[in-house]
Amino acid sequence: MSDHLNGLNLVELLDLLDPPPEPVRVAMVPQTSGWIVLGLVVALLLLWGAVTLLRRYRANAYRRAALGELNELTRDGEDPAQISVLLRRTALAAYPRGQVASLHGDNWLRFLDAHFPGEGFSTGPGQVLATAPWRPVAADPALTALARDWILTHHPQGAVEC
Repeated sequence: MSDHLNGLNLVELLDLLDPPPEPVRVAMVPQTSGWIVLGLVVALLLLWGAVTLLRRYRANAYRRAALGELNELTRDGEDPAQISVLLRRTALAAYPRGQVASLHGDNWLRFLDAHFPGEGFSTGPGQVLATAPWRPVAADPALTALARDWILTHHPQGAVEC
């Protein structure tokens, strides 16, 4: 060691050291155009997803309204005639009026089954819907469950599915 450093304590020696160099600042803006393009693509995909979800939500508003009304109808007891009317109004909201409005009896039940997985209307508890609006029919909890399933899962033509 040199003589001028003799007699210095450790703290004084540390003060003689050069400070470490400052690190190079990292730019917050992407340096290549590829990252900008990727960012735009991701932003467009997010926008497309949000628009699709909004359209689906709006397209299924009639389903939410029908389910709410079905819950109201079944709170005081099940009335097959009212459930039949509700299913018809729901179908009118989902399908062209000319395709639904004139249906009655077995044709109405076949229509419901055609747009729903299974045959719960033609051969199951939904059979009472063919006559429920014109004569009293005994209530059946299976009918309410079938109506709820139809409202949730029917497949409208040309509509956004839930």
